[in-house]
Amino acid sequence: MKNEQIYLDHAATTPLRAEVLDCMMPFLTNDFGNPSSLYQQGQIARKAVDESRELIGKVLGARVGEIVVTSGGTESDNAAIKGVALAMKSYGNHIITSQIEHEAVLNSCEQLKEFGFETTFLPVDSDGLINPDDVVKEINSNTILVSLMMANNEIGTIQPIKEIAQKIKVESQNLGHPILFHTDAVQCVGSLEVNFKDLEVDLLSLSAHKFQGPRGVGALLIKRNTPFFPLLTGGGQERDRRSGTENVAGIVGMAKALQLSSLEKELVNQELIFLRDMIIDGVLNSIEGSFLNGHPTQRLPNNVNFSFDSVEGEPILLGLDFAGISASSGSACSASVNEPSHVLIAIGRSKELAQSALRITLGPSNTKSEVQYFLETLPQLIKKLKSMPSLQKS
Repeated sequence: MKNEQIYLDHAATTPLRAEVLDCMMPFLTNDFGNPSSLYQQGQIARKAVDESRELIGKVLGARVGEIVVTSGGTESDNAAIKGVALAMKSYGNHIITSQIEHEAVLNSCEQLKEFGFETTFLPVDSDGLINPDDVVKEINSNTILVSLMMANNEIGTIQPIKEIAQKIKVESQNLGHPILFHTDAVQCVGSLEVNFKDLEVDLLSLSAHKFQGPRGVGALLIKRNTPFFPLLTGGGQERDRRSGTENVAGIVGMAKALQLSSLEKELVNQELIFLRDMIIDGVLNSIEGSFLNGHPTQRLPNNVNFSFDSVEGEPILLGLDFAGISASSGSACSASVNEPSHVLIAIGRSKELAQSALRITLGPSNTKSEVQYFLETLPQLIKKLKSMPSLQKS
C-alpha cells in the first residue's frame, strides 16, 4: 500500500485551500457577530458578507441582488425547481429536465408530482449530450421551467446551455408566457468560464466545496424579477428569498475560493486536460474491454469515466484504495445506493457496464507522476480481478 494517498475524486469534494481557511478564521473566532446586528461585531460581519457578495458577483457576472447564498448545490437545486414551480403555477404545471440530472433535480421534480406538476425527462445521446431541438419539441402551453445541468457530475459532458437558453426564449415569446431556465453549474463554477449574464439562464446553482472552498455553503443565482417562492422563511435574509442567519465564514471562504480559482483556472486547466487525456489514452490502450463514458472532447477538463468488461466496480475501488488511490464509481451523493448509475444507463450502457464504472476527477495538486502510478496500477488490478472468478460479473 502506498504511504501517501493519491486523491482522484475532486468531483466529490475538494481540499480547502490554506488561503481560504486563513480568511475564514477571524469569523470563526473573534469576529463572530451576527450580520443583522447593529453593534460593531455585527457590522464587521455585515461588511464581510457584503464585500464577499460583490466579489462573487464580479467573478460570475451577476448583480449583487441576484446572489442567494444557500447551504450548497442540493439546496440550490431544490430551491430553483420548487421555488419556480410554486411561483409559476398560475402559468402551468409542466417542467422539462433530462435523464442525467443530479438527484437533487430529479427528486425535486418527483416530489412536485404530489402537487400536480408534470415532468418530461429528455433523453441524451451516447455521449451524454442533450439535443437542443429536443427541448423545443417538448415545450407546450403549460411549460414553466426547464432545468438542465451545465456539465454532468459523473461523465463530465458539457451541454450547449447558451444555445438551449436562446431557443427557450424564442418559444417563451411565441407562447406569450415566461418559461424559466435553470442550470446546475455545480461542477463548472471554478473550473469553466461561467458568466451568469452571458449564459442567458434565469437561475444557476453552485457549491463552494467543488472549487476548494468550504463545505456547507453555495449559492443560487436568480435573475432580477424572476418569480420565486422561498422555501425557507423567517428573518428575511437574502432579500426574503432564503431566511436564516448568514454563514459569514462560509460566505467569505466561498468568495475567496472563487476568486483564486478564477485567476488560476486557465493555467490549471491546461495541466488538467493534459493529465486527463493521458489517463484516457493510457487506459484505453492498456486495458482490453475498457470503454470511455461521456463525450471524448466536450467534457470537463478534470473528468474521466470508464466502464470495464467482466469486472465489478466495487472491487476496483477497493483495490485502488489499497494501492493508495482514492477514486469513485460516480456521484458521491448516491454512493450508498446499490444501483447502476442512472447516467450510464441513459447513455446506453448495459447494467453490467454501468456497475463497473470508475470515475477519476483530477485537481490542481495532482501530478504527472501520480497519473503514471495510477496507469501502472489499474491494468494490473483489472487483470487480477478478471482472473478471480468470484469477482467476475455473472
